Amino acid sequence: MTTLVDTSGLLAVLDSDDAGHARAARAWADLLRADEQLVTSSSILVEVYALTQRRLGMEAVRVLATDFEPLLDVVWVDAEVHAAALGAFLAAGQRALSLVDCTSFEVMRRSGIRRAFTLDADFARQGFEVVPRSRGASASERPGTA
Repeated sequence: MTTLVDTSGLLAVLDSDDAGHARAARAWADLLRADEQLVTSSSILVEVYALTQRRLGMEAVRVLATDFEPLLDVVWVDAEVHAAALGAFLAAGQRALSLVDCTSFEVMRRSGIRRAFTLDADFARQGFEVVPRSRGASASERPGTA
């Protein structure tokens, strides 16, 4: 099965102080053991690198670049996907819903991906399966933080 790897899931794995760290780390290990196809988007990478740098520092950025990114197949967001995501973002008109999330939803729909490794409840609200299952908000999944 193919799984989209979202910013909030990666941040929770990288940040041992994140409230969702333990369950995200378990789910990440399960995905790796199951030899899942792990996909992310170029938009997610930009977001996760920026947030990792700001929250955790450059050493964590290096870990992300050397230990995590090589495990991911990257879907490079083109102008057509960006325009569709921007349209959905503007139509939704929700402050807590990000353009990166809308881009992820568009990439998932176009690629036939039904599952996301995320702590962001917006994925479930959009009808996607979420790994790990929700158990309360971590810092990564609160509006305006990822």
